Amino acid sequence: MKKIWVISIAFIGFLILSSVVTANQEIKEELLTRVKAILKEVPLIDGHNDLPSSILEVARGDIDAVDISEIQVELPADLPRLREGRVSGQFWSAFIHTSYMETGDSLRQALREIDVIHRLVERYPDLELARTADDIKNAHEAGTIASLIGVEGGHAIEGSLAVLRMLYALGARYMTLTHMRTHSWADAATDFARHDGLTEFGEEVVREMNRIGMLVDLSHVSADTMKDVLRVSRSPVIYSHSNARAINVHPRNIPDDVLKLVAQNGGVVMVNFIPGYVVPTPLELRQNVGPEIGRSPHEPIWTAKRDAFLEGLRSELNDELEIARQLRAWVTQHPAPRGTVSHVADHIDHIRRVAGIDSVGIGSDYYDPGGPSMVEGLDNVTKFPELFAELLHRGYSEEDLKKIASGNLLRAMRVMEETAVRLSDIEQPALSDLKLIGAR
Repeated sequence: MKKIWVISIAFIGFLILSSVVTANQEIKEELLTRVKAILKEVPLIDGHNDLPSSILEVARGDIDAVDISEIQVELPADLPRLREGRVSGQFWSAFIHTSYMETGDSLRQALREIDVIHRLVERYPDLELARTADDIKNAHEAGTIASLIGVEGGHAIEGSLAVLRMLYALGARYMTLTHMRTHSWADAATDFARHDGLTEFGEEVVREMNRIGMLVDLSHVSADTMKDVLRVSRSPVIYSHSNARAINVHPRNIPDDVLKLVAQNGGVVMVNFIPGYVVPTPLELRQNVGPEIGRSPHEPIWTAKRDAFLEGLRSELNDELEIARQLRAWVTQHPAPRGTVSHVADHIDHIRRVAGIDSVGIGSDYYDPGGPSMVEGLDNVTKFPELFAELLHRGYSEEDLKKIASGNLLRAMRVMEETAVRLSDIEQPALSDLKLIGAR
């Protein structure tokens, strides 16, 4: 009799659990249906995707070798998955690795990346090159994917404002002032400061970007550089792929005092999906780290623990194969934290609380096939609706979602474009060139 009673209780528990799971699934499907209706009404613009770099790496730039009209699992994007993810506006990153600073090939690499973007647009009717906010709106209405160009790394201009203008002429509509390393006119977040922000030439770069109508992107720059730009810029700035430092202390993320300045500037923070910038830093560690965390040699918390273990191995062993074996075993036992859709939404919550709903956008930073490189639930470009469903679940209104999807960025772009028209009437092109200055 007792056994029958236990089985009956277990069965009732199973039925209750099954009904809860079913109800939750039905709620999620309803939220996703609402999200897809919203993203049919307004474009979803993603601030950062590294498809051009992947094509250069995987296929040496041969776009015929990777037909993105079909699913390409080795790439961070293709047309079927972009469609499934409801993406209708994409900033393609023209990424220039900082190693090119040593070889003098930064501009050459920028042009190779931009060339891939242009050839993709020419090859695929589903893609349409966009240079303005109206171009994005028109592409959405026409059912094509607006393709915009973002230059990732200010070292691409090689110290010449003439080069900056030519990149603009090729379609670049934002430039990330630094990548991981400080260069001759701006400090990076993940390197040692040489200028305490921007140099005079760096300020001139910002003013010229304002004049020609190119968004200043502050992802990757130091907090001092952020503040200098926000002091100098006459147009809204963006962060094409960054998060809130109050949640994750990585220096790529934005401190609260800067978030308040972004709100005053009318700028937009496009939230990133990479675990190292998303996963919350434990509270006790948040309270004990200074603003220098993340500069070399600091790294995200998990990476620091892995590197400490590796350093211990190297001090004890002189066998590279054994070191590699033990490191693999450690990583298997201590997998890097990936974070969740909910964690990404926490960053959005924080940015909204500090800077306001008008300061939030989406900048995924998909750079490889996805999976572990992104937070769980946002594994690839098909998953954008999952994040918007989570925001609806948290009580965000449909109007809030429209602003986050594209409204805020389009507003910032329009202000930037209007400012450029006004400034170009009263200011002449700046002629500064660091190489010429150095030759005097």
